Amino acid sequence: MTVLSPSRKRPMKLSTTVTLMICSVLGTVLLLVFSLWFSQISNATRDGLKDTALAVARTLADTPEVKRGLTLPPSCNIVQPLALAAMKRNHLLFAVVTDMNGIRHSHPNSQLIGLHYIGNDINPTLKGKENVAINNGALGPALRVYTPVYNDQRQQIGVVAVGVPLSKVDEQLARSRRNVLFTVLFSALVCTLGTLSLVRVLKRALLGHEPHDLSAKLKQRQAMLHSLKEGVMAVDEHGQVTLVNPAARKMLQSSPDDEVDEGPLLAALQEVLEHDKPIYDRELTCNGLLLISNTVPIHHQGTIVGAISTFRDKTEVSQLLQRLDGMVNYVDALRTTSHEFMNKLHVILGLLNMKSYDKLEEYVLQTAHNYQTDIGAIQHQIKAPVVAGFLLGKIHRAKELGFTLTLAEESLVPDSVNEKQVTALVTALGNLIENALDAMSEQPEGEVTVLLHYQNGWLSGEVSDDGPGIAQANIEAVFAKGFSTKGENRGVGLFLTRQQLNTLGGSISVESEPGVYTQFFVHLPWDSNRIPT
Repeated sequence: MTVLSPSRKRPMKLSTTVTLMICSVLGTVLLLVFSLWFSQISNATRDGLKDTALAVARTLADTPEVKRGLTLPPSCNIVQPLALAAMKRNHLLFAVVTDMNGIRHSHPNSQLIGLHYIGNDINPTLKGKENVAINNGALGPALRVYTPVYNDQRQQIGVVAVGVPLSKVDEQLARSRRNVLFTVLFSALVCTLGTLSLVRVLKRALLGHEPHDLSAKLKQRQAMLHSLKEGVMAVDEHGQVTLVNPAARKMLQSSPDDEVDEGPLLAALQEVLEHDKPIYDRELTCNGLLLISNTVPIHHQGTIVGAISTFRDKTEVSQLLQRLDGMVNYVDALRTTSHEFMNKLHVILGLLNMKSYDKLEEYVLQTAHNYQTDIGAIQHQIKAPVVAGFLLGKIHRAKELGFTLTLAEESLVPDSVNEKQVTALVTALGNLIENALDAMSEQPEGEVTVLLHYQNGWLSGEVSDDGPGIAQANIEAVFAKGFSTKGENRGVGLFLTRQQLNTLGGSISVESEPGVYTQFFVHLPWDSNRIPT
């Protein structure tokens, strides 16, 4: 029974995450602002009503008629009209004026005039101090303000008490609270619209992708770039390098912390940026390597935003072609050998039918001798199967062209555990033998001799021919890229051969006498645990 692993929880969308974060932060800030503002508004409202009541009380206390009325009995009704007018004009609960004995000279209820004031809040003011208190009197709960009344001689002659109903205080607080609430709601609305705009901008910048999707794509991109054998380099619209994968740094011999030096690769990228046209299969030489590069522009919404180049070492491509060519030659050689042995079998069958046993014995012995001479000797001398098969194929190719390819009897080559060294040897021999056969193509006959010798971890090889030779002026030029006497699009083989040998720590050189001979010398390290006998 297959057990399904639980699906991984999908992260929240960017819009949800940003909205929640901003709303939580702004909600907390607005809540704190609302609390502080409400506290300040409540205190300011109470202080404002208190100051208004004090201003009314002081105005009454400074009124000459009030001062004169306090010198007369309450029944004179001098203070009452003034107090009622002030109370109505300022929407007060009451405006009471008392003498120093606490006897009322005014009151909203005229029947209470002449009676004693109710409450102890007046006592501090009877001693000359203003007082503010909240108390419940005959007219209900109120904010009470007391201020003393002085005559012209600065003697206290009474008290003015002004009351503001608590309902009015609560009404002012409620109005202030609504204003604060509307302000907070408006701020929240503005923040919400700002958050939505920010989310839209972020989504546009991320090309509609979610952050976790971009993270996964970036990891996949990094893994892909690290796994590529081809070098990859990219630049932005200003020509600044933005991407170099490990394979590219290896070819450019650059560490991850170093900047990429100016070179043909960057020049190709700059050319594509300027002309907005791709460049395909361009050969470039960089750090001694022959590279094949493809460079294309990068567009976004119809505008060029950069360029990218992919490239690989042409030596690897040439190596593959050389190995493929060697395999083809080997197969051709096996096919030719197969036909030859089929013919020999027919000869043997015919001799058996004719009962010519003496001739049959002579023919078999001769065939075995030829096998030992052509194939057995090569297998005994060359222990590396790839090299042996390659040489066998070249021997048969030389025969087909009417020439002779001879492997020197003193040649001894052990098998190598290093594939790069085997490939380099096959590449070198293939180029040198083919060049020799091409050089003798206009001769009726010719011979190519190959000598391979192993000693103390090094393999030395000589390939000589009796072709037309090389002019002294061209001795060094034959290793340059593009130099050839065979026509256009040639002159790469020896260049790649020297490059490949130099990479392994080997070398190649040439001696030639025009019209007499040409001899190439190959020297390269050869990793082998066996020494041929």
